[in-house]
Amino acid sequence: MSLASTYTLGRSGLRVSRLALGTMTFGTDWGWGADKATARAMFDAYVDAGGNLVDTADLYTNGNSETWLGEFVRERSLRDRMVIVTKYGYSAQPDNPNAGGNGRKNMIRAVEGSLRRLGTDYIDLYLLHSWDQLTPVDEVMRGFDDLVRAGKVRHVGLSNVPAWYASRAQTLAELRGYEPLSALQLEYSLVERAVEHEFIPLGQQLGMGLMAWSPLASGLLSGKYRPSRDGQFGDGRLQTMAGADNPAFAKLTGRNFAIVAELEAVARELGRSMAQVALNWVAHRPGVASVLVGATRPEQLADNLGALDFVIPPALRDRLDAASSMPPGYPYSFFTPGMQAMLAGANPVGDKPAGYQPPIRIEAPAAAVGGAAPAENA
Repeated sequence: MSLASTYTLGRSGLRVSRLALGTMTFGTDWGWGADKATARAMFDAYVDAGGNLVDTADLYTNGNSETWLGEFVRERSLRDRMVIVTKYGYSAQPDNPNAGGNGRKNMIRAVEGSLRRLGTDYIDLYLLHSWDQLTPVDEVMRGFDDLVRAGKVRHVGLSNVPAWYASRAQTLAELRGYEPLSALQLEYSLVERAVEHEFIPLGQQLGMGLMAWSPLASGLLSGKYRPSRDGQFGDGRLQTMAGADNPAFAKLTGRNFAIVAELEAVARELGRSMAQVALNWVAHRPGVASVLVGATRPEQLADNLGALDFVIPPALRDRLDAASSMPPGYPYSFFTPGMQAMLAGANPVGDKPAGYQPPIRIEAPAAAVGGAAPAENA
């Protein structure tokens, strides 16, 4: 298939492939992943399919992911073509309090390290990897702006932050003339739909494109894990990391296995793999600019790259939506047609003609708005 079809990222002019190559698996330092020859083969397959968006982080495989990615790009003279995304925030030096976190000192230290490992003089999209609950948001946004003005970074974004934080960051950028946020990189899949309540409308209203990580829920939605009487679910990261203090790997639940069962049934009707259907579902949600796909074997990646070659019929999409629905919770449980009628009387929808402005609505969960080592790439 070809990945030549692109979306602009958020409100920026940066054109990115709808499937991004996640490179957290480039390296075996964490006990799983791909060796260098396999990583190179997967990179080549992605590029040859027309893809241009590659995601990494300074943390991944102790820096080897960035180093290998830089080598692969240089070997094929692809720097102008590729959109390279990397992230900062996690510490590789536990005894150094300023070698991690969101602050300016670590930001500058980290970007210099990433530029060195990638072997490039600029980064296309630089992301804060995770909120440290400490650094003032204005320090982060001013630091990002300084990096853009220095020519070391082209665009900026956030990953794994609260919605209020992202909203405040973008508002500060608009108010002070800083480089605005172009992207939100967040976990989104059939089993993790919490972003729909606030982040999707936030990105649409304030110009941030969503990059979905872990669209296969760390492999759960590929069908490789199955419940059993002895508590073993299958070989892989989710089983290995079941006791880890990382919520990204807490996926082996009854609710999630029910979603897997429905996904398997829908995939069978479509004649497609479960992974392809799960990726297709995420890629066609509102506000999603790109979906990260990662693999440890070329055949896995080849299957993933076929995820946009078909259309899920509305009836089957409705079945997936219903199986994976989440209660809206407060305050969204208040935003029902009945409650709106109490607020606005006989005309709760508004008095403007269709198309005057985009509708803002919260629907019932069954009809939801449609269309440490993190686990971002699977």
